[in-house]
Amino acid sequence: MLKPRYPITTPRLTLRPFTTDDLDALHAYESRPDVARYLYWTPRDRNTVREHLDKKITRTQLHDEGDALDVAITRNDTGALIGNTLLIWTSRTHRQGEIGYILHPDHHGHAYAAEAAREMLRLGFDHLGLHRIVGRLDARNTASARVLQKLGMRQEAHLIDNEHVKGEWVSEMIYAMLETEWTP
Repeated sequence: MLKPRYPITTPRLTLRPFTTDDLDALHAYESRPDVARYLYWTPRDRNTVREHLDKKITRTQLHDEGDALDVAITRNDTGALIGNTLLIWTSRTHRQGEIGYILHPDHHGHAYAAEAAREMLRLGFDHLGLHRIVGRLDARNTASARVLQKLGMRQEAHLIDNEHVKGEWVSEMIYAMLETEWTP
């Protein structure tokens, strides 16, 4: 079980639970085609974002496998919500998890995704006691691959045309890190 103490702060970011007040900022990036391009979903309208926000608001603790932390990423200097990051507990038996992140494109290129995702690794390894954490991504998403590499994760698999997403076959990359490789 993992009940993080919020907010979680880094030198430049604050990670906190989502609130209903985050609707406009969340919609600002989830509605963008360039954000949804490599994800399973298409750009979201305001009502769909509201539905997903309601779920995000409840995803603040990990009680059992299948649960996810999905927290807002805000900048310390402005307080602006710029994205979200998550940690999914995928297996209790095998002590495994998965990390992910989405950032508003206006905030790409500043290493914010890596800074936030590093905290998800820290929570997974240091607080939940996970043995292995993966990051999965569309193989065309080279920017996201660079984030995982920056975190010290290694590429373990390149699955060719393994999923049919949005009407096309897409390949998937899988990166991973073991607890013995984790360096905060």
